[in-house]
Amino acid sequence: MKHFEKIGFGGGCHWCTEAVFQSLIGVEQVQQGWISSSGDNATLSEAVIVNYNAALISLEVLIEIHLYTHKSTSDHSMRQKYRSAIYVFDEIKENKVLNVLKTLQSKFNNKLVTQVLPFSEFKPSREAISNYYYKNPNKPFCETFINPKLKLLLERFGNYTDISKTAHLNIKVS
Repeated sequence: MKHFEKIGFGGGCHWCTEAVFQSLIGVEQVQQGWISSSGDNATLSEAVIVNYNAALISLEVLIEIHLYTHKSTSDHSMRQKYRSAIYVFDEIKENKVLNVLKTLQSKFNNKLVTQVLPFSEFKPSREAISNYYYKNPNKPFCETFINPKLKLLLERFGNYTDISKTAHLNIKVS
């Protein structure tokens, strides 16, 4: 029996975040919706829960992909709706994520604003907007906002990308 781990990611539109993680080898399921934490972060914010096979894709790679596919160094005015966060389900994972972020900081010119937060609540999106990109790849929103993220994914993380899902982008991976 396969063992899947889970982690939550928030940063931008959950349609974008969902499409990025759905496009990866080793990701079994992506649940799109809203996540809350505690304290100042108790409000729901757009996010996804990713169930993944750590034998195929590591937590470190997932975090790095997350940081590169949203504005992880920008503390913009929409952070209440689009909290830059990694939601953890236990303290062991929290410590690991904090160490990964500390290591990855050197790859960015500006300070990462991504928070590591304890998971509190998840409210799934309604079915009509779940799997948004793969149901609607030709919609203007998808072409304008999601395709550039998937192109970055292919160019920078091609070894982890499910080419069968992203072939329509016509990107050659070197």
